[in-house]
Amino acid sequence: MSDQISPEESAAPGPAPIKEDIPISTVDSPSAVLELIYQLKIKDVMSRAVITAKKNDSMRRLQALMRENYITGVPIVEDDQTLAGIVSMDDIVIALDKGFIESPAEERMTRNVIVLEDDMPLSFAISYLNKYRYGRFPVVNKKKELVGIITSKDVIGTLLVEMNREVLRLEKIHQSEARGPSAYSEMEFTTVRYDFEVAGRASTEIKKALKQRNIDPKIIRRVAIASYELEINQVVHSEGGTIRCSIQPDKVTIIAADTGPGIADVNQALQEGWSTANEWIRSLGFGAGMGLANTKRVSDEFTINSAVGTGTTVRSVVFLNSPTIKEET
Repeated sequence: MSDQISPEESAAPGPAPIKEDIPISTVDSPSAVLELIYQLKIKDVMSRAVITAKKNDSMRRLQALMRENYITGVPIVEDDQTLAGIVSMDDIVIALDKGFIESPAEERMTRNVIVLEDDMPLSFAISYLNKYRYGRFPVVNKKKELVGIITSKDVIGTLLVEMNREVLRLEKIHQSEARGPSAYSEMEFTTVRYDFEVAGRASTEIKKALKQRNIDPKIIRRVAIASYELEINQVVHSEGGTIRCSIQPDKVTIIAADTGPGIADVNQALQEGWSTANEWIRSLGFGAGMGLANTKRVSDEFTINSAVGTGTTVRSVVFLNSPTIKEET
């Protein structure tokens, strides 16, 4: 197994080791890659064979585990497999230097460990890997049990396999003589507050529908950005709502309507960087204050109606034969 490193080492005092960013972006990667990273879950990608230790194991025992398995960190788990902390190679070096190498791990481990949950979209892992610039993160389930570890190699390897499958699928579609889809289509999706497990589903399905109609990839990209930003806004900021998409011969219309809490100052909300997201949401890689601004930027027509206590409705229209194609910056 590849080496394990405590993510919280990135927040430790002093210089931190710098690694190359994973060469994948959750914003400007090719549409096929974007579709995969919002469709796949972390549990689909993570390594499940994790080397762990108990709180009463000595630091010397952990040193031996690291040496024998060529790893640089060991998660510490309770008897029920919940994650209690982590011991890094730096902790071992300090223990050797200061003479407490025989101390139990419980006394020296880092307790505030940054983790990912197994049912999160893969996009979260990519955001974490690029944000903290470490190669791996522990993964827990809803019971806070340690169930795996995810590395940049896991992400890249899985995406290569999945993209190969997608190429084969597209080749079969290309060879098929089936009748093409109707020029008209109506789609509707429901969002739930903080339900990140299905976040991105609407955008993924809308992109699939447009690809089947051989729409210009630049147009598909704009629609995908608008639908994804509106969907995530509902999950993060609202009490839940709906994303409705109407595909017509000349345009795509997306209407996002939620049930509250509404926006006090719409003009302020449209400013880039303005956000009401809390620290937890920001730690997940969201809440940058670009959702509505990005949606407006890629739309040919854009309207928003909102009032405190009554919810928000956003309408985004992208024309399929726009004389000028808006390019993302």
